Amino acid sequence: MREINIQEITDAVAELCIQANKILPENLEKKIESCAKEEQSPVGRAVFDDLIANLQAAREEDFPICQDTGMAVVFIELGQDVHLVGGTLRDAVNAGVAKGYTEGYLRCSVVGDPLERINTQNNTPAVLHLELVEGENIKITVCPKGFGSENMSQLKMMTPAVSHDDIVNFVADCIAKAGSNPCPPIVVGVGIGGNFEECALLAKKALCRDAGIRNPKPLYAELEQKMLEKINKLGIGPQGFGGTVTALYVNIEEGATHIAGLPVSVNVGCHVTRHAERVL
Repeated sequence: MREINIQEITDAVAELCIQANKILPENLEKKIESCAKEEQSPVGRAVFDDLIANLQAAREEDFPICQDTGMAVVFIELGQDVHLVGGTLRDAVNAGVAKGYTEGYLRCSVVGDPLERINTQNNTPAVLHLELVEGENIKITVCPKGFGSENMSQLKMMTPAVSHDDIVNFVADCIAKAGSNPCPPIVVGVGIGGNFEECALLAKKALCRDAGIRNPKPLYAELEQKMLEKINKLGIGPQGFGGTVTALYVNIEEGATHIAGLPVSVNVGCHVTRHAERVL
């Protein structure tokens, strides 16, 4: 049994909040650069140039990549041979988010009640997803999520009678309705299966998968490509100014489901689809 003081979790979460908001994952930055070369619209290429310059400026000047520094979504894989001491895990995560957002001068965008709308002033509470795994380590992934793109997300409870094309069309229709709102070029996370809430979580996990990793199952890898092609034929383009690159990539995560159901969810991320991780 390995003992870990929750202060280590607090400190790691704080640092990851700042890191994720200021430095885009290397694989995503390279994807943006490669897609910039593929964009056929002159206006679209100019927009890509601005986006790339913004990434460089954020890194060099130590600024957030985007003014919307998001709601903190935290995934934790907790080894079952870990004994946490010094407090509770949720308190440790929220303390880390508060520290990272206040000391890192990141915009605090969370209201404590959805109707009373009073800002908590430290971006807490975080959205926490906990998974118990083997071992004596803790893997922490922090994914700040802005709501310009989050608001464009959808979930549909389909039936097993739908075709693969129906699924592809639903995803593309979601992006068509979103238009320029999620600040394209976007990243698209798709969840297929599970139940109502599990399907949405699958889409969120898909959104956090690295740009260069395709679904290991050929069926879903093919669907990822079909969705990407259909989305990019919409012509929305970078920042909605028209072009051939509306989405950078599409990731699908699938899960077991009921014989009578086929839930499909779409979680949209802007070109600043941020995440940072650490293992304790």
